[in-house]
Amino acid sequence: MSNPWNNRRPSVRPPRATPLPASPRDTTGSGGPPVRGSDELRLYGFNAVQAMFARRPEALRKLYLAEDMIPRMQPVLKWCVANRVGYRVVADGDLNKLAATTHHEGVVADVVRQEPLALAAWLATLGEDGPALALWLDGVGNPHNFGAILRSAAHFGVAAILLPAESTLALSGAAARVAEGGAESVPLVRLPALPQAVAQLRDAGFGLAATLVEDGDNLFTTALPERMVYVMGAEGEGMDRGFAQSCDLRLSIPGTGAVESLNVASATAVLLSSWCSRHSKR
Repeated sequence: MSNPWNNRRPSVRPPRATPLPASPRDTTGSGGPPVRGSDELRLYGFNAVQAMFARRPEALRKLYLAEDMIPRMQPVLKWCVANRVGYRVVADGDLNKLAATTHHEGVVADVVRQEPLALAAWLATLGEDGPALALWLDGVGNPHNFGAILRSAAHFGVAAILLPAESTLALSGAAARVAEGGAESVPLVRLPALPQAVAQLRDAGFGLAATLVEDGDNLFTTALPERMVYVMGAEGEGMDRGFAQSCDLRLSIPGTGAVESLNVASATAVLLSSWCSRHSKR
């Protein structure tokens, strides 16, 4: 049986695209997407895959690409050959199946999923002094909003995305593509139970700022601490009111009132920009 994976030296001449093999779960022979391991994430989009490769190439398990992407992906393909990682040149329709979307930009990769850090482990990496900003996502669930938040967080140098203990939010291929490489720059941190998480953050010098659609202090005129956590609520109902009252600050973004509010991803960009204008290290 021929080996469907190309482990030979990549050439600038594009090899012929080959159909995907039938999935082990596909008994009809229709060529469904290959099954991934439980520890793997399917990334797609050029910037998402390139950012992963730049930071942790050893995480790459399989690579699928369109013929016209071979010149741009030469460094990755050479690494695959040197490290015996399989890659396949496939037709665009097969890439659509693999990514479950047409927005794959000609490249799909199966990679080892990064597990979130524990809060104590992340705090140990920060040191005791200096400005630091983190985002606590209290109910955010839409993958496109999550991706946009990651992109803004990477741009503004956010130190971490904090995920509540009960949160099911995790990086997906869709979020990573929208993040345009930002998902590799910002660590995810799993929080312990709420009282313990708040206590640990305050012990490390962080103030917590609840973000509210209305009735909060004006973001642009309120003093923001050097170490701060913005708590972002769910896309629809916002953050928990009881939790908001327990935070050190309650902030709102003033506007014209022509629309009810910004969506959570747009609001995050404004909030990050406001803090960075006062405390940026750059």
